[in-house]
Amino acid sequence: MCADHTSKLLQNLWDQDHAATLDEPGKLLYRSNLLGSDKRITNYGGGNTSAKVKMADPLSGDDTTVLWVKGSGGDVGTMKLDGFATLYQDKLDALQKLYRGVEFEDEMVGYLPHCTFDLNARASSIDTPLHAYVPQVHVDHMHPDAIIAIAAAEDGQALTQEIFGDDIGWLPWKRPGYELGLWLADYCKNNPDARGVVLGSHGLFTWASSAEQCYEVTLEIINKAICWLEKKTAKLTAFGKAIHSVLPAEQRQHIAEQLMPEIRGLISQEQYKIGHFDDSDAVLEFVCSEQMPDLAALGTSCPDHFLRTKIKPLIVGYNPSTNNQEATLAELPELLSRYRDEYAGYFDRCKHADSPAMRDPNPVVYLIPGVGMITFAKDKATARISAEFYTNAINVMRESSAVSIYCGLPEQEAFDIEYWLLEEAKLQRMPKSKSLAGRVALVTGGAGGIGSATATRLLSEGACVVLADIDKALLDETSHQLQDAFGKDVVSSVLMDVTDENQVETAFRFTAREFGGIDILVSNAGIASSAPVEETTLELWNKNMDILSTGYFLVSREAFRMLRRQNLGGAVVFIASKNALAASPGASAYCTAKAAEVHLARCLALEGAEGGIRVNVVNPDAVLQGSKIWSGDWLQQRADAYGKDTEELQAHYLERSLLKRAVLPEDIAEATYFLVSDASAKSTGNIINVDAGNVQSFTR
Repeated sequence: MCADHTSKLLQNLWDQDHAATLDEPGKLLYRSNLLGSDKRITNYGGGNTSAKVKMADPLSGDDTTVLWVKGSGGDVGTMKLDGFATLYQDKLDALQKLYRGVEFEDEMVGYLPHCTFDLNARASSIDTPLHAYVPQVHVDHMHPDAIIAIAAAEDGQALTQEIFGDDIGWLPWKRPGYELGLWLADYCKNNPDARGVVLGSHGLFTWASSAEQCYEVTLEIINKAICWLEKKTAKLTAFGKAIHSVLPAEQRQHIAEQLMPEIRGLISQEQYKIGHFDDSDAVLEFVCSEQMPDLAALGTSCPDHFLRTKIKPLIVGYNPSTNNQEATLAELPELLSRYRDEYAGYFDRCKHADSPAMRDPNPVVYLIPGVGMITFAKDKATARISAEFYTNAINVMRESSAVSIYCGLPEQEAFDIEYWLLEEAKLQRMPKSKSLAGRVALVTGGAGGIGSATATRLLSEGACVVLADIDKALLDETSHQLQDAFGKDVVSSVLMDVTDENQVETAFRFTAREFGGIDILVSNAGIASSAPVEETTLELWNKNMDILSTGYFLVSREAFRMLRRQNLGGAVVFIASKNALAASPGASAYCTAKAAEVHLARCLALEGAEGGIRVNVVNPDAVLQGSKIWSGDWLQQRADAYGKDTEELQAHYLERSLLKRAVLPEDIAEATYFLVSDASAKSTGNIINVDAGNVQSFTR
């Protein structure tokens, strides 16, 4: 079977020695994680698994059968044991007496908590009855590309019979819920030898008597579909033929960098959005193909795909052969307006008397011929996962349209999934967004003490952060630390010298491609020098000016350019110094450059105000802990300037402050957060001193 294409088959990863150390719930979790580790089997958050396990009732001590099933909102690939809901099987069976028919099936969800075993707080998913009423111990429900390609075909039932015979059955499309659970139970009763069933336009159910056998059956059935499709499509050209050329990678990235801030500005008026760019081979094959417009208009079939990608994508009118970037950018407002109008029409045609209000009418998926796919969502993870789901939908469309006629979900069925009251209830239960959710920040000097503390504070409030620094080793270390703490989706880094115009421009283009645009600039890159004026060389003077004045100008200019394009406002914060306001002996170059920073910020506050771009300054003093500037000669130089030993310098700074307290990087980060957050929405051109009180630097 598929002997010449074994690399395309799913590999059996089951480790019997490891599995032998696990109890039944442990084996269920092991199986789930293995299945979820391969996107060809199911996407993030998609599918579910279950096992019916004999356990001691905590009240009576008697043995009882407990259904362990993936809980609501979990992901089989990454979940832990606490991700499973546990329910008494006998109580689930008893629910059938309460069922009043398909018109009332949603009310059955309210009974599931009454079946909870051992006070488990994990909420049960809508698919619980589908697992409960299959009379097998172990059940898998997956969304494999190869199976959905068959399930979404116009003659899917006939293809299922051709490929699997009576081994795998067919059930027509039915929205997940209690009724479908009863359909499955009835199918199993009438087909006791079957090992699974294909759900029309949806996915695959398989079952077996042990965890290992269930895993093996699931892989076997998917591999059989992969082989059949491979044989049928071996000599076919995918999606008809290519009518556009794939542009070189660098050009694709450049176009994405141009488009993403423009799109983001047009769709983020009500809620900030984060972008993701995908130019993988599967995506490029699709967006360059003859059939792409017609297939894209049909939308996705699997409801899990649809919920992530919306009713259909937006095709951006870019022609790679003419490279019409200016025309494409000019057409975006009209394209998006038309999409929103069409979405509103879809809502009006399909809504019910009790439907929730219309949600965001903007597209999630943007297809660009020759370039790739852009997705936008409320956060980076959702944007990335939406791209993964649409890539899976592309794989489905490729195979399905090659062997039959691909069918998306009917419009009304799609609406009933998107605006399902149970889905709306789930959305309403989601926690309130953090204060900087959906916003993108670039922090220069991001690898140092103040920079990393600031990034940490912004990340903790939901922002995506790009760290920019000239020190590659420290930048990599800081980036990894923050990714470990907050996740790889929200932390990125770029090597950048703020005095190099090309590097600054490249860093902002990278930020646009990585997250879609920018909302916050924290200009923090620094240097410190100390020397009497007669010993200050022109080289030292220029170095301070290049980094602390020219560097701040260059990054601000690029930030303003992108913020203007988005037209969403923005916040710029300069990390200056007490020395910007109060001179210090032996530091004329440093103090003068810092004073220039403050005046530049004031000028930018004037220029940015009409566009809602706020520019403010934080003035630290004596931040010794974690600051890179104290690791060189600066510590000794400042000690010499005040006639102190280096060990006495901290005490000297404490003593001269009014509050007699040390200033930490986290203190600077807190002031910066305030100035970029909506709490300071009416503040611009301001200076916050974070120096524990220094009379000389009181603003006047």
